Amino acid sequence: MQRLAQRTHDIAPFHAVELFKDAQALIDAGHDVISLGIGEPDFTAPEPVVQALKTAADQGRTQYTPPAGTPELRAALSQYYADFFQAQVDPERILITAGASGALSLVCLALINPSDEILMPDPSYPANQNFVVSAGGQPKLIPTQASNRFHLTADDIHAHWGPRTRGVLIASPNNPTGASISPEHLGALVEAVRARGGFIIMDEIYLGLYYDEAPKSALCLDDDIIVINSFSKYFHMTGWRLGWAILPAELGPTAEKVAASLAICAPSLAQHAALACFSEPSLEIYEQRRLAFKQRRDYLVPALESIGFKIPVHPDGAFYIYADMSAFAEDSSEFSQYLLHNAYVAAVPGIDFGPHYAARMLRFSYATDLPRLEQAIERMHNLLKA
Repeated sequence: MQRLAQRTHDIAPFHAVELFKDAQALIDAGHDVISLGIGEPDFTAPEPVVQALKTAADQGRTQYTPPAGTPELRAALSQYYADFFQAQVDPERILITAGASGALSLVCLALINPSDEILMPDPSYPANQNFVVSAGGQPKLIPTQASNRFHLTADDIHAHWGPRTRGVLIASPNNPTGASISPEHLGALVEAVRARGGFIIMDEIYLGLYYDEAPKSALCLDDDIIVINSFSKYFHMTGWRLGWAILPAELGPTAEKVAASLAICAPSLAQHAALACFSEPSLEIYEQRRLAFKQRRDYLVPALESIGFKIPVHPDGAFYIYADMSAFAEDSSEFSQYLLHNAYVAAVPGIDFGPHYAARMLRFSYATDLPRLEQAIERMHNLLKA
């Protein structure tokens, strides 16, 4: 076997994959497993979007698009940010990508040199570290506190910024907590990073899934923040592999040059179909589904607390709950397996999201319908009570 590149050893594993394999084995053996682990909406693309895809395919609109995406989709996203997130974005600053993953990959390749250090919160989505590693950088996880809703603060920047630090990679709402960062805390953090000449990459993939106050994009605070987003979560198009980056004007040509070589373009049929996401019928469907997620959150948070879990920060977005299970066991990975094999409920152990809280936290997803959530609570209650 050929010697592997060092970066392949530095890529962090995704432990949830093993959990899903175990869950699938139980399903194959005839057990009814309720998954509260998967970070994928149970909704799929609404009918107007599906019909737009069929029309584009029937018309043979399968050729390459410009590397930055179709002008029509970039314009539609610009209007979307103005209408929903109070941000004015020039369509020329929007780069259409193969999912948020494609956007993060391009941005990291454009900004990060070998050995550059990128600050990230612990907990955070594990794959984000791997984009930094793939570009030759070194992610540095900073333990966060429930008092700050598990987000980095300006004080963290002051304490952890070193000679090799280049920037920060953050998310709001965050995965696994579902918690948004307040505008005040974000503003202070941005100021601290800017004072050191650093960049901010903000993952806003869950921005549209909010349940309390209507959100603003981070771009409302600082127009030079690099924003990553996707059609996967709010628009329920996970397998369509379509996302975007909003870039400072001076970074756009460089990122587009990289995209032209590494991807040529994002999936063309998906781009043409995605225009239908912004039609009035589609937006009405998305609003109904957002409210359905809110209903699930409003049920599941108190239900988990009623059976003994502690929720240090109540989520205001996404579809995750970051729950403390230390009342039941000392190790969340073992406890996750216990729930899976005895209650047939799958939840992701904390090890996937950073070491600081790994032992005592679980991530529950409510990307499944309310009756199944009720079943899961009943099963866990009966098991834990016994």
